[in-house]
Amino acid sequence: MILQVNSVTKKFGEFTALNKASIAVPESSIFGLLGPNGAGKTTLIRIINQITGPDEGEVIFDGRKLHPDHIAMIGYLPEERGLYKKMKVGEQALYLAQLKGLSHHDAKQRLKKWFEKFEIQGWWDKKVEELSKGMQQKVQFVVTVVHEPKLLIFDEPFSGFDPINVNLLRDEILELRKNGSTIIFSTHNMASVEELCDNIALINKSEKILDGPVKEIKRKYFTNSYRVQYRDTNGTPYPFSETGFEILNSVAEDDINTVTFRLPASKGPNDLLSAMLPHVNVIAFNEVIPSMNDIFISTVNAVNGNQVSES
Repeated sequence: MILQVNSVTKKFGEFTALNKASIAVPESSIFGLLGPNGAGKTTLIRIINQITGPDEGEVIFDGRKLHPDHIAMIGYLPEERGLYKKMKVGEQALYLAQLKGLSHHDAKQRLKKWFEKFEIQGWWDKKVEELSKGMQQKVQFVVTVVHEPKLLIFDEPFSGFDPINVNLLRDEILELRKNGSTIIFSTHNMASVEELCDNIALINKSEKILDGPVKEIKRKYFTNSYRVQYRDTNGTPYPFSETGFEILNSVAEDDINTVTFRLPASKGPNDLLSAMLPHVNVIAFNEVIPSMNDIFISTVNAVNGNQVSES
């Protein structure tokens, strides 16, 4: 593990931002740090970046207790971007790269490659305020990764980007992981989590309530449910409720029925198909795999005591 957060607690007066939170981030992976607004994610990120310190617990980075010299080994892209608008883009990028320990020569060489890759080399001598929001975000991404840190922390990195640039940034993040970087990815976009993350931790009201590999978590929330589209053969709906298969949802549109069934533990998809085929014409048959969005909502609601409806 490149990063271990062990039972970290952080309070601001009477408010507890983090309560004995622990996470373990595997090396060369993308780790999703998830949670509702105000859950404690930003506080944890600030502790890892040594902007603030924990009241209790410890953070281990690369096998050692977190130390000021680790700052140069971490790249942080905050949700609230922070470039100096009156400075020229190239001048500012060079300054920030050198703050992370690069020589002027190395910083310029690396920045040139990144600017060419992102097709923003023509903006080197422009002021930041002359750039569009998307261009500014590209520049900030570049200065976050240019010193090739062991750990990268991206907080809502796709915010404000159009779909083309989202794909560009996504591909670069995957390439960074392929080349050995470890990435903490904080977002509310669960589709991005499913697409990018190897592992996640879900924080709610200052406490971690779920963590693990994405594939294992989705398997844990498997409900043995299947969505079937079919047409009745004789125009009369067949009473599947009498066959022992629980109906979670049913929609009829024109002559096509779409029904979601939950099977008992003793039954499998072939049993459901065997019961249906003599009576209906099956058009589509799909396992209902819980999305990370469904898991996020159901887990948070369960902990908060809210009613979760089936769909």
